[in-house]
Amino acid sequence: MELSQIMEEMRTYVRSRFEIGESDAVFDDDVHLFDYGYIDSFGAVDLTQFSESKYGIEISNDDLIMHPLNTIREISVFVHGRLNGSH
Repeated sequence: MELSQIMEEMRTYVRSRFEIGESDAVFDDDVHLFDYGYIDSFGAVDLTQFSESKYGIEISNDDLIMHPLNTIREISVFVHGRLNGSH
């Protein structure tokens, strides 16, 4: 699966699930989802579960500590790497 496809799916999911409007000028692939208040700790659990079920991967607590997973891009790069055996 291409990284661009994962990013598009993540972006679409986050916008839909967390009700982020298309007119939100700050929201992009590199905005810190937590620092900017788009997602809280409950949202993080939801996003992790979505990623695991959508892509058939496992995200461990160690992964959450060792890898920056704060933006659409970071999460997508991690998922892409996991799918390709590099994480």
